[in-house]
Amino acid sequence: MINKLVEEIQKKNAPIVVGLDPMLSYIPEHIIKKAFDEYGETLEGAAEAVWQYNKGIVDAAYDLIPAVKPQIAMYEQFGIEGLKAFKKTIDYCKEKGLVVIGDIKRGDIGTTSAAYATGHLGKVQVGNKKYSLFDEDFVTVNPYLGTDGIKPFIDVCKEEKKGIFVLVKTSNKSSGEFQDRIIDGRPLYEIVGEYVAQWGEEHMGDTYSYVGAVVGATYPEMGKVLRKIMPKSFILVPGYGAQGGKAEDLKPYFNEDGLGAIVNSSRGIIAAYKQEKYSSFGGANYADASRQAVVDMIADINGAIGR
Repeated sequence: MINKLVEEIQKKNAPIVVGLDPMLSYIPEHIIKKAFDEYGETLEGAAEAVWQYNKGIVDAAYDLIPAVKPQIAMYEQFGIEGLKAFKKTIDYCKEKGLVVIGDIKRGDIGTTSAAYATGHLGKVQVGNKKYSLFDEDFVTVNPYLGTDGIKPFIDVCKEEKKGIFVLVKTSNKSSGEFQDRIIDGRPLYEIVGEYVAQWGEEHMGDTYSYVGAVVGATYPEMGKVLRKIMPKSFILVPGYGAQGGKAEDLKPYFNEDGLGAIVNSSRGIIAAYKQEKYSSFGGANYADASRQAVVDMIADINGAIGR
């Protein structure tokens, strides 16, 4: 699947991923009204609004983007109905040829870690049958429990030719409370980056590993160091746009081949119509506003990194 991600980025000349992180406050009134008219002000109604909102954005932008990144918490907040919308979103995106990165940030050990990996990336055995469940192509994983938490994911990834993105240096302001701690004279995020590179050697695609890293756009100097530590790991870069990351800061995240990183934008794309820049589209044309925001983001990043 890492080969497909690289191919789609090259084909569309778009090193970006759209974060499908819906909140009801983002969804235009006409979509919410229709969903509530059909299902009432219920969890099912909320999930239907989320699904229809996502579908509109995907329909408007799938030909421009290589991948999407749905954040599971935004669906879990609506319980089982929300998870149904999560699954419908994944299936629809895959029908459209998009690579799906499930932002689940799981982290545990042994059979628990294996169960997370099976549920999101693999197949579960039920009697004589096997079933794919959420069926993302990649997921995000928390490495705090060490190799015991990562290896079960890699084992499933090898079977399914899928991948993971390991949290290394996240974009949030308090990330340094742990991630920047000096251990044996070095910041912890560098040590985690070295482990990512080692884990990646176990599961390689043609040019890049199936084991990638999450490194925030808000820390470009750290990104530069981590790029050298993990030359064959794809970097998923959150924090662009709404969190303060700028396109001109992203060049160090890429390798000389112009690849090696994929930049995420969530509300900057999916709620673009709420921004002054795109307000002329209005809620009725929210998906067109999202498409234009994608076009602008691609141009911004490609211009900054010289693609």
